[in-house]
Amino acid sequence: MAGGPWGPLLTALLAARVAAEAGPEQAALPEERSWVLPMTASNWTLVMEGEWMLKFYAPWCPSCQQTDSEWETFAKNGEVLHISVGKVDVIQEPGLSGRFFVTTLPAFFHAKDGIFRRYRGPGVYEDLQNYILEKKWQSVEPLTGWKSPASLTMSGMAGLFSISGKIWHLHNYFTVTLGIPAWCSYIFFVMATLIFGLFMGLVLVVISECFYIPLPRRLSEHAEQTQRPEDAHKAEQLQDAEEEKEDSNEEENKDSLVDDDEEKEDLGDEEEAEEDEEEDSSAPPVGEGRNDTQGQGPLREVQQYFQLSHHGPAGAPHSSQYFLSERPQTATA
Repeated sequence: MAGGPWGPLLTALLAARVAAEAGPEQAALPEERSWVLPMTASNWTLVMEGEWMLKFYAPWCPSCQQTDSEWETFAKNGEVLHISVGKVDVIQEPGLSGRFFVTTLPAFFHAKDGIFRRYRGPGVYEDLQNYILEKKWQSVEPLTGWKSPASLTMSGMAGLFSISGKIWHLHNYFTVTLGIPAWCSYIFFVMATLIFGLFMGLVLVVISECFYIPLPRRLSEHAEQTQRPEDAHKAEQLQDAEEEKEDSNEEENKDSLVDDDEEKEDLGDEEEAEEDEEEDSSAPPVGEGRNDTQGQGPLREVQQYFQLSHHGPAGAPHSSQYFLSERPQTATA
């Protein structure tokens, strides 16, 4: 059959079929090796030595996709520039995005012997090359102190970001894979948070009870006994201070009363002096009093004379009384 007239045709058809089946595998070109080193939570400490450039990206970010080719070209020339180039997927590595506190994408960082700086220029190969060759990174303020990715603060931030990433993946698993409503997922996370908080509180109470050493009874009684005299002494001091205040207030009141009495006495003396002055002004002169006594002396002698020597008729006393009654009027006139 192979030597018949159909032999060459069958051979050709068989060869064509084999070529068709093997064609796609032979036609496929081998993928180019990427010069960019993917960074994860396990190997990120490599950037603490030497000089590095890191790029933080997300697969869904259009701006990140536009700089992929430029970043790859920059990585190919890394040996010439004596620099290593890496990239971090923030979806797969949320802990590293929290450690570097990445808030915008794409984000670029320069590292030199463990000192990190933020590169804010465009992700173009020429700009990246000039940034390294001209050492423009020296004019950029480094991330020092608590802002450094290697600090304890940013390590805690990395833990929080990693936990949030795991919660986000779990939420997607509930809503997308299992088809659970979103509100059910939220209720689950709320209940889990409450239970976890209660459990941690119980753990803290147990730890405090284990490490707390109560004082012996004798020591506690001795402490109470020593505390009582101190409290009594403080109470006595307060009482003494209050008594001193009361005494000072009483002395001030007494002084004010004495001052008021002295003022009243001064006012009384002034009033008496004014009354004496008024009496002196209202008394008659001394000369006028003497003239009156001198005028009345002869009148009294005449009256006594007439009373003793009167022996006339009954009408004589009347005349003498008339005379005496009229005589003072003429004398005073």
